[in-house]
Amino acid sequence: MKILVINAGSSSLKYQVIDSDTEAVLAKGLCERIGIEGSKLTHKVPGKEDFVNTNPMPTHVEAVAFVMEALLDAEHGILKSLDEIGAIGHRVVHGGQQCTESCIVTEEVKGYIRDNFDLAPLHNPANLMGIEACEKNMPGKPNTAVFDTAFGTSMDAEAYMYAIPYEYYEKYQLRRYGFHGTSHKFVQGETVKFANLPEDKRKIIVCHLGNGASVSASINGKCVDTSMGLTPLEGLIMGTRSGDLDPAIVQFIANHENMDADGVLNVLNKKSGVLGISGVSSDFRDLSAAEAEGNERAGLALKAYRHRLLKYIGGYTALMNGVDAISFTAGLGENDAEVRSLICAQLGYLGIKIDEEKNKQRGKAMEISTPDSAVKVFVIPTNEELAIARDTLALVTNA
Repeated sequence: MKILVINAGSSSLKYQVIDSDTEAVLAKGLCERIGIEGSKLTHKVPGKEDFVNTNPMPTHVEAVAFVMEALLDAEHGILKSLDEIGAIGHRVVHGGQQCTESCIVTEEVKGYIRDNFDLAPLHNPANLMGIEACEKNMPGKPNTAVFDTAFGTSMDAEAYMYAIPYEYYEKYQLRRYGFHGTSHKFVQGETVKFANLPEDKRKIIVCHLGNGASVSASINGKCVDTSMGLTPLEGLIMGTRSGDLDPAIVQFIANHENMDADGVLNVLNKKSGVLGISGVSSDFRDLSAAEAEGNERAGLALKAYRHRLLKYIGGYTALMNGVDAISFTAGLGENDAEVRSLICAQLGYLGIKIDEEKNKQRGKAMEISTPDSAVKVFVIPTNEELAIARDTLALVTNA
């Protein structure tokens, strides 16, 4: 079966067509600046030149229509008919408490996605637009919703509850959900398969490290804790996000900088993190270069980033009463050998030993711990699109 995977943003739409039998990517692309002057679709097929469409895309409906045209085109397409698409899988950021696992899209499910607009105002409306655009362009095709928050909803109440008046949880669903859930679920599953871990050795910590970053702890596939919360702002220090901080800072900045709460949250989401500390960049490559040139604040940002990450790894190890495997993934986790080496060096008390030559390799799943390491350590490239395709296949096959 060929599965179309859609990841719709407010003004963008990423897509892939995946062959569910081989799990190969047959085509992929990006629609940019939807609803904005200068719209562009870039369509890529292995072995062919990229195709670019610069026709206006006023809405996601037009964007999806142009994707269909590109896939069907005689020269740069891969389909003879849309009948070859068996199903469409959609990334949806927030499922709230109603949607705790991937599901086939129905009117009821779309209602739940709308109900959670307040919890993900930048993402859920766009995700729903992507679904409805596909429904209009390909009527009758099954659509599935794969929720970023689903993995974290398996946490027990003591892990997801905030220590605020309980009525806010009852009225507004204010609790910890976690994000990057599709990535965490995929990577912990691949860790089990790659390492051939037995059922009694599946306490896994996944470090999803990129501009946005999070850590999860799972036992036998069940998430027991994850670092992001009601929103992606909680947890690790990130590229531009502050991560954990004293909530009173919001009031302090608002009073002293003449801002409202929205203004402060904009600072915490877009101007903080390693960018805020360093004043240099949110890109870790830029920070490493600046540190090498003697920039003390860049060095401080990197040290603070690692400090916070180590606290979470240590905390989750204690929470699970041990850890069998730690996997690094996402842009920084997969590509920055120095970060992995420095983090693992501080985890020596767990009996972790790293093979530094293996750690220098890039671009593939690999074990970087030595044979005598008490905890296995891996680099596992994430693949959220494949995870969505797998869930979609299972849903439509069992429908």
